[in-house]
Amino acid sequence: MSFDIKKVKLVIMIPSDYLEEVRKKVLDNGAGVIGNYTHCSTSFLGVGTFKPNKEANPFIGDKDKLEYVKEERLEVMVDIIDVKRILHLIRDIHPYEEPGIDIIPLLDEKDFK
Repeated sequence: MSFDIKKVKLVIMIPSDYLEEVRKKVLDNGAGVIGNYTHCSTSFLGVGTFKPNKEANPFIGDKDKLEYVKEERLEVMVDIIDVKRILHLIRDIHPYEEPGIDIIPLLDEKDFK
């Protein structure tokens, strides 16, 4: 069985104060289309941890100190041909030096018999 990946889910970790800015940017630029609906997304509140090393330029926290930050997990579907463009938009607006972004390939129900 082979699959033709046409969509991915982007999962982006964002400090809570920046969620709506990032969400609006990606949705207004074509992410989040499901069938006849646009601007579809989901977000979940959580706590992220990180410890910047000596070479880091952290937006939040101090080098060599473990940080706990209230973050939102934003999930949006993106057409495969738009992934690079949307990733560039995210990196341009996201406050973190290295944003946590997962790219998850999605299968279509039509791919199954």
